[in-house]
Amino acid sequence: MRNFFLCLVLLFTVFGSSAQNNPLWLRYPAISPDGKTIAFGYKGDIYKVDASGGNAIPLTIHEAQDMMPVWSHDGKYIAFASDRYGNFDVFIMPAAGGTPVRITYNSAGDFPFDFSADDKQVIFGSSRNIQAANVRFYSPRLFQNLYTASVSGGRPILLSGAGMERAHYNSKGNQIVFEDRKGYEDTWRKHHTSSVTRDVWVMDVKSNQYKKISDFAGEDREPVFSSDDQSVYYLSEKNGNQNIYKKSLGATPVEKQLSVFKTNPVRHLSISKNNTLCFTNDGEIYTLSEGDVPKKVTIQISNDGRQNVEKNVPVNGNVGAFALSPNGKEIAFITRGEVFVTSVDGTQTKRITNTPQQERMVEWAPNGKSLIYAAERNDNWDIYTSSIVRKEELYFYAATVLKEEPLIATASEEFLPKYSPDGKEVAYHENRNVLKVYTIATKQSRTIIPAGHNYSYADGDIGFNWSPDGKYILADDEYFGFGGSHAAILKADGLGTAIHPINSGFGEDNPKWALDGKLMTWINNRDGRRSLAYQGNREVDIYGAFLDPAANDEFKLSKDEYALSKEKLTPDKKDSAVKKAAEVKKDSATNKKFTPDFTGIDNRKIRLTINSASISDYVITPDASKVYYLASFEKGYDLWVTEPRTHDTKILAKLGGSPSGIEMSKDGKSVFVTNNGSLLKIDDAGKSTPISIAAEMVLDAAKERAYIFEHCWRQVKEKFYDPALHGIDWKMYKETYAKFLPHISNNYDFQEMLSEMLGELNASHTGGRYTPQMLNPDITGVLGLLYDETFTGNGLKITAVITGGPADKSGSKIKAGSIIEKIDGEPITDAEDWAKLLNRKATKNTLLTIVDATSGARFEESVKPILFAEEAALMYKRWTNMMYNMVDKLSGGKVGYVHVQGMNDGSYRTVVDEVMGRNKTKQALIVDTRFNGGGWLHNDLNTFLSGKSYL
Repeated sequence: MRNFFLCLVLLFTVFGSSAQNNPLWLRYPAISPDGKTIAFGYKGDIYKVDASGGNAIPLTIHEAQDMMPVWSHDGKYIAFASDRYGNFDVFIMPAAGGTPVRITYNSAGDFPFDFSADDKQVIFGSSRNIQAANVRFYSPRLFQNLYTASVSGGRPILLSGAGMERAHYNSKGNQIVFEDRKGYEDTWRKHHTSSVTRDVWVMDVKSNQYKKISDFAGEDREPVFSSDDQSVYYLSEKNGNQNIYKKSLGATPVEKQLSVFKTNPVRHLSISKNNTLCFTNDGEIYTLSEGDVPKKVTIQISNDGRQNVEKNVPVNGNVGAFALSPNGKEIAFITRGEVFVTSVDGTQTKRITNTPQQERMVEWAPNGKSLIYAAERNDNWDIYTSSIVRKEELYFYAATVLKEEPLIATASEEFLPKYSPDGKEVAYHENRNVLKVYTIATKQSRTIIPAGHNYSYADGDIGFNWSPDGKYILADDEYFGFGGSHAAILKADGLGTAIHPINSGFGEDNPKWALDGKLMTWINNRDGRRSLAYQGNREVDIYGAFLDPAANDEFKLSKDEYALSKEKLTPDKKDSAVKKAAEVKKDSATNKKFTPDFTGIDNRKIRLTINSASISDYVITPDASKVYYLASFEKGYDLWVTEPRTHDTKILAKLGGSPSGIEMSKDGKSVFVTNNGSLLKIDDAGKSTPISIAAEMVLDAAKERAYIFEHCWRQVKEKFYDPALHGIDWKMYKETYAKFLPHISNNYDFQEMLSEMLGELNASHTGGRYTPQMLNPDITGVLGLLYDETFTGNGLKITAVITGGPADKSGSKIKAGSIIEKIDGEPITDAEDWAKLLNRKATKNTLLTIVDATSGARFEESVKPILFAEEAALMYKRWTNMMYNMVDKLSGGKVGYVHVQGMNDGSYRTVVDEVMGRNKTKQALIVDTRFNGGGWLHNDLNTFLSGKSYL
């Protein structure tokens, strides 16, 4: 017993030590002014620890994300950012611990940087509106204004609208050192040199003058003043890896490098009054005194997590791809990377897979007894099947025991499995672009479309379908090169060559079989409007071509003639069931003998839709009498139906949803779609029945994050990585960052870690992204007004009415110089953040009490606030007009101006409109591509502006 007790004690000691020692992914450390304590973020909470190391004490324990701690200069308080109300606000709490006080209330997102020299104010960055006269580009996700707010709360006061981040006062409070931000690029990208890399500046608070103190073409960031205000410490990549530098501020600046970490960037620099620097490297915290070497701070943390390891999350409302069973009684679908099956009424649902990894591309076996899907297991995409074990159980949704097994699992990547009509073979993609067929009995595969024909831009974007008799496959074939997909008919046995029966100059997308293989259909842009730019949105139609002349002749019959022909073929009611079965058998035999006839096919092409539109997907009834399709004419996609013989076309169901797949029952009387994540059944009369899925899934978020990490790393390896790319050892970086996973418990930290890893590639358009789904968050309504945010009296002083905004209406007396005294009867004072008065007021009539700028008379006016994003669009238009007017004025009307907002068709149309319109008579033109969101427009722009073909 004694030995057992000793073993038990040792066991607990081992586990306790493992749980507490060597925590990683410690973020945003801030050393106290006296240099004795470090506050930092770990797993979404704020901790503090002795600067020499030891046990860390939690200061916050909250389900929200608490981050970016900042010390007051007297060391008594800590400010931090938290998303407790749905967006990041500034909070202040005692450094010894206690209840935090909320300082800011605007839903724009607020992040603290420093306290004022007297500790009465906290300065923070926020993506709010700019001043009326400010010519800086307005972008809520790019630039931040710098504000101050009282530590006891109250109205924030604008300090600078220049776009300042990581701002810190000097000891006197008369200067601020900061890093700038010039354009779009992921925060954690490494080693790039471009026009948008950050620089370090010093602002003179009194004169509002700015001086740039760094000149490296790469990243210079996170500056802090030395205690004597004569130097600045900051981070730079000028010698390769990001390290700490010191630069004097005298007439002849002297600079030296203080740290020499060879790998992993130094991050999150802070400083104490005795010039002890604190920072992170490789997920751990270090301190450094000038002239010494960095010292790792050994930390122990006792943390059992703020959440359960597993939690139940609802399935309904999150449906992705889906497939209707052959009997029409079950629906298989994907949600959050898992396969589920539900009854068509949604009352019974069965989870088929239960893995951290992703399953997708689910299909049914022809007999409805098996499911087939792709799964990313064991660091590879393979094809799996799940089947019902007990014969007496007829449906997946009610099955008790299932059997999953790999069907096609090789060293290659396998995707998009589809059973042949007889269920004996499976067509699939190997390595994303090779089409193969696998024979289940022999376990052998044959190639149908080899490598070199297709290029996969996104997994699953190259389609194919078996013919009803299983002899042919209709597939996408980019044999002319990337971007030119054509419908190819290939023999399923792999013999012969591909036939491209249509070969349209407009391509053939989403080809399908209809009429038992006698009709092939596709989508293209032949008759629809297309973007002015080469790339962009386009309107398409659904077309068909008869592979059987007799079927074409039958299709030409009028509706009455066709009905009469069917009546003649309909057996008498007295006919026996045996006769009917014989007819079915005869038809089946006829279908199996059908051979496509390509002779004269150009004369058998038809347009099935009469109105071109943006079409997501479509299905055709068994007799081809109706075509159901999802099309967008107005807001979102709706379900339409057309009868090709009569061209009668109508909206069958108004959905207003996102693009979706569509499935049809065998009898053609019902279709199934997803709308904003929910399943719908719609009958041929237009009756829409939601399929409310009564199910939950158990989610292990940590295992899911581990999978996403692996998936991202592999996606880069398989689709992007080149060993010659900047000399990056991608395998090594996987090991470098994977060790942080056990220390990450939330998606904010996870997103940053992914961005850090992807940032090693030094490539644009990379990084992790996370948009939380908050329950009933604070949302500040906006009035379409600009204010004097340096105004300290009661009320809000208006400096401009934004054109097109809520206050810009006929008969309004609101104008620049007026002061808003009250919002819905509540007075605006400097003791309270006025954003509180507009919380959740968007789209609601709001009463403003205003003092006229000229007469001093009070009046009331009702305004309906809008959302922040809506105002941002108006601000963009205001900014481009400001730039045009500025250029016109400075050039004496000789130089024109146009801004290219994005590399897309809408922006291109704006460019053409303005260049050939108000800029047509100018002698020169400024084409402003700053702050461009990216896209494919470079060819069109170069050709249009130069008059010469670019490519």
